[in-house]
Amino acid sequence: MRSKISKLPVDVQRWIETALIESNFSDYRALADMLGERGYSISKSAIHSYGQKMEQKLSAIRASTEAARMLVESAPDDQDARSEAVISMVQTELFDAIFSLSKAQDAESAGERIETLSAAAKNIATLARASVNQKRYRAEMQERARAAAEKAAALAVKGGMSAGTVAEIRRAILGIAS
Repeated sequence: MRSKISKLPVDVQRWIETALIESNFSDYRALADMLGERGYSISKSAIHSYGQKMEQKLSAIRASTEAARMLVESAPDDQDARSEAVISMVQTELFDAIFSLSKAQDAESAGERIETLSAAAKNIATLARASVNQKRYRAEMQERARAAAEKAAALAVKGGMSAGTVAEIRRAILGIAS
Protein backbone atom coordinates (compact mmCIF):
# COMPACT_ATOMS: atom_id res chain seq x y z
CA MET A 1 0.00 0.00 0.00
CA ARG A 2 1.33 3.40 -0.95
CA SER A 3 1.78 5.97 1.79
CA LYS A 4 -0.30 9.12 1.88
CA ILE A 5 2.86 11.13 1.36
CA SER A 6 3.78 9.27 -1.82
CA LYS A 7 0.39 10.29 -3.22
CA LEU A 8 1.11 14.00 -2.70
CA PRO A 9 2.39 16.24 -5.50
CA VAL A 10 6.13 15.83 -6.10
CA ASP A 11 6.98 19.36 -4.94
CA VAL A 12 5.21 18.72 -1.62
CA GLN A 13 7.01 15.39 -1.22
CA ARG A 14 10.37 17.12 -1.80
CA TRP A 15 9.43 19.79 0.73
CA ILE A 16 8.61 17.10 3.32
CA GLU A 17 11.88 15.26 2.61
CA THR A 18 13.88 18.47 2.99
CA ALA A 19 12.00 19.34 6.19
CA LEU A 20 12.64 15.85 7.59
CA ILE A 21 16.36 16.13 6.91
CA GLU A 22 16.58 19.66 8.32
CA SER A 23 14.70 18.60 11.47
CA ASN A 24 16.97 15.56 11.83
CA PHE A 25 13.91 13.30 11.48
CA SER A 26 12.11 14.70 14.49
CA ASP A 27 9.15 16.94 15.41
CA TYR A 28 6.65 15.13 13.24
CA ARG A 29 3.77 17.01 14.92
CA ALA A 30 5.14 20.34 13.60
CA LEU A 31 5.48 18.87 10.10
CA ALA A 32 1.89 17.57 10.25
CA ASP A 33 0.73 21.04 11.32
CA MET A 34 2.67 22.73 8.50
CA LEU A 35 1.18 20.30 5.99
CA GLY A 36 -2.27 21.09 7.43
CA GLU A 37 -1.61 24.79 6.84
CA ARG A 38 -0.86 23.90 3.21
CA GLY A 39 -4.15 22.06 2.92
CA TYR A 40 -2.94 18.48 3.34
CA SER A 41 -4.24 16.24 6.11
CA ILE A 42 -1.38 13.90 6.95
CA SER A 43 -0.99 12.41 10.42
CA LYS A 44 2.23 12.63 12.38
CA SER A 45 2.41 8.82 12.38
CA ALA A 46 2.25 8.75 8.56
CA ILE A 47 5.05 11.34 8.44
CA HIS A 48 7.00 9.33 11.02
CA SER A 49 6.64 6.13 8.98
CA TYR A 50 7.73 7.93 5.79
CA GLY A 51 10.59 9.57 7.68
CA GLN A 52 11.83 6.27 9.07
CA LYS A 53 11.96 4.71 5.61
CA MET A 54 13.72 7.77 4.23
CA GLU A 55 16.19 7.82 7.12
CA GLN A 56 16.98 4.13 6.56
CA LYS A 57 17.62 4.78 2.86
CA LEU A 58 19.87 7.75 3.63
CA SER A 59 21.74 5.72 6.22
CA ALA A 60 22.29 2.89 3.73
CA ILE A 61 23.50 5.37 1.11
CA ARG A 62 25.91 6.97 3.58
CA ALA A 63 27.23 3.56 4.66
CA SER A 64 27.68 2.43 1.05
CA THR A 65 29.40 5.68 0.13
CA GLU A 66 31.76 5.41 3.09
CA ALA A 67 32.50 1.75 2.36
CA ALA A 68 33.21 2.58 -1.28
CA ARG A 69 35.50 5.45 -0.28
CA MET A 70 37.43 3.21 2.13
CA LEU A 71 37.68 0.45 -0.48
CA VAL A 72 39.00 2.83 -3.13
CA GLU A 73 41.58 4.23 -0.71
CA SER A 74 42.77 0.83 0.47
CA ALA A 75 42.61 -1.17 -2.76
CA PRO A 76 43.09 0.66 -6.05
CA ASP A 77 41.24 -0.89 -8.97
CA ASP A 78 43.00 -0.01 -12.20
CA GLN A 79 40.92 -2.44 -14.27
CA ASP A 80 37.66 -1.08 -12.79
CA ALA A 81 36.47 -4.54 -11.75
CA ARG A 82 34.44 -3.03 -8.89
CA SER A 83 32.38 -0.92 -11.30
CA GLU A 84 31.75 -3.97 -13.44
CA ALA A 85 30.64 -5.91 -10.36
CA VAL A 86 28.34 -3.09 -9.22
CA ILE A 87 26.76 -2.82 -12.67
CA SER A 88 26.19 -6.57 -12.67
CA MET A 89 24.64 -6.47 -9.18
CA VAL A 90 22.29 -3.62 -10.10
CA GLN A 91 21.27 -5.36 -13.31
CA THR A 92 20.47 -8.50 -11.33
CA GLU A 93 18.41 -6.54 -8.81
CA LEU A 94 16.49 -4.78 -11.59
CA PHE A 95 15.75 -8.09 -13.31
CA ASP A 96 14.57 -9.57 -10.00
CA ALA A 97 12.35 -6.53 -9.40
CA ILE A 98 10.84 -6.79 -12.87
CA PHE A 99 10.20 -10.50 -12.35
CA SER A 100 8.53 -9.83 -8.98
CA LEU A 101 6.49 -7.02 -10.47
CA SER A 102 5.27 -9.24 -13.30
CA LYS A 103 4.06 -11.81 -10.76
CA ALA A 104 2.28 -9.24 -8.57
CA GLN A 105 -1.39 -9.23 -9.41
CA ASP A 106 -2.96 -7.56 -6.40
CA ALA A 107 -0.57 -4.63 -6.19
CA GLU A 108 -0.84 -1.35 -8.03
CA SER A 109 -2.93 -0.36 -10.97
CA ALA A 110 -1.88 -1.21 -14.51
CA GLY A 111 -0.72 2.38 -15.02
CA GLU A 112 1.63 2.19 -12.06
CA ARG A 113 3.01 -1.15 -13.28
CA ILE A 114 3.70 0.32 -16.70
CA GLU A 115 5.36 3.36 -15.12
CA THR A 116 7.53 1.14 -12.90
CA LEU A 117 8.51 -1.13 -15.79
CA SER A 118 9.30 1.88 -17.95
CA ALA A 119 11.60 3.32 -15.29
CA ALA A 120 13.30 -0.07 -14.85
CA ALA A 121 13.79 -0.43 -18.61
CA LYS A 122 15.43 3.01 -18.79
CA ASN A 123 17.74 2.09 -15.91
CA ILE A 124 18.65 -1.22 -17.51
CA ALA A 125 19.43 0.53 -20.80
CA THR A 126 21.66 3.01 -18.97
CA LEU A 127 23.46 0.19 -17.17
CA ALA A 128 23.88 -1.76 -20.38
CA ARG A 129 25.45 1.28 -22.08
CA ALA A 130 27.75 1.78 -19.08
CA SER A 131 28.77 -1.88 -19.22
CA VAL A 132 29.48 -1.74 -22.96
CA ASN A 133 31.45 1.50 -22.59
CA GLN A 134 33.41 0.04 -19.69
CA LYS A 135 34.34 -3.06 -21.68
CA ARG A 136 35.26 -0.96 -24.71
CA TYR A 137 37.47 1.27 -22.52
CA ARG A 138 39.16 -1.75 -20.93
CA ALA A 139 39.85 -3.29 -24.36
CA GLU A 140 41.23 0.02 -25.59
CA MET A 141 43.52 0.33 -22.56
CA GLN A 142 44.72 -3.25 -22.97
CA GLU A 143 45.49 -2.60 -26.64
CA ARG A 144 47.38 0.56 -25.75
CA ALA A 145 49.38 -1.35 -23.16
CA ARG A 146 50.19 -4.09 -25.70
CA ALA A 147 51.30 -1.48 -28.26
CA ALA A 148 53.42 0.28 -25.65
CA ALA A 149 54.98 -3.04 -24.60
CA GLU A 150 55.83 -3.91 -28.21
CA LYS A 151 57.31 -0.47 -28.83
CA ALA A 152 59.35 -0.62 -25.63
CA ALA A 153 60.53 -4.12 -26.49
CA ALA A 154 61.57 -3.03 -29.99
CA LEU A 155 63.48 -0.06 -28.57
CA ALA A 156 65.11 -2.26 -25.95
CA VAL A 157 66.25 -4.78 -28.57
CA LYS A 158 67.52 -1.94 -30.74
CA GLY A 159 69.40 -0.58 -27.73
CA GLY A 160 71.11 -3.91 -27.21
CA MET A 161 69.25 -5.21 -24.14
CA SER A 162 69.13 -8.93 -23.48
CA ALA A 163 66.08 -11.02 -24.35
CA GLY A 164 65.43 -11.56 -20.63
CA THR A 165 65.42 -7.81 -19.93
CA VAL A 166 63.12 -7.18 -22.90
CA ALA A 167 60.73 -9.87 -21.66
CA GLU A 168 60.81 -8.32 -18.16
CA ILE A 169 59.97 -4.87 -19.59
CA ARG A 170 57.09 -6.35 -21.61
CA ARG A 171 55.70 -8.15 -18.51
CA ALA A 172 55.98 -4.96 -16.42
CA ILE A 173 54.06 -2.88 -18.96
CA LEU A 174 51.36 -5.50 -19.41
CA GLY A 175 51.06 -6.09 -15.66
CA ILE A 176 51.98 -9.76 -15.91
CA ALA A 177 53.51 -11.25 -12.77
CA SER A 178 56.95 -12.69 -13.32
